[in-house]
Amino acid sequence: MVIKSNVFKCGDVQAIKIPSSILKNLNWSEDEKLELEIQNGEIRIKKIIDLEKRKTIEELFVNHKEEYECEVIDWGNPVGKEIW
Repeated sequence: MVIKSNVFKCGDVQAIKIPSSILKNLNWSEDEKLELEIQNGEIRIKKIIDLEKRKTIEELFVNHKEEYECEVIDWGNPVGKEIW
């Protein structure tokens, strides 16, 4: 797929419009984090895959079978300027 686009000013930076058909073809959304690399006079754009995406509390405990019991933990006496 070859599509032509122009560089344009967007605030204090320059931007390139990426048609939605390209994003759809790549299965990218409009809020993707991208890595740009200059290689042999060309720009290569890659999606950054965030392997350390924060999980929700539900995702963290999806396989937890035991009943939750609140537990008080003694962290010891303050040793600095902690407020208890």
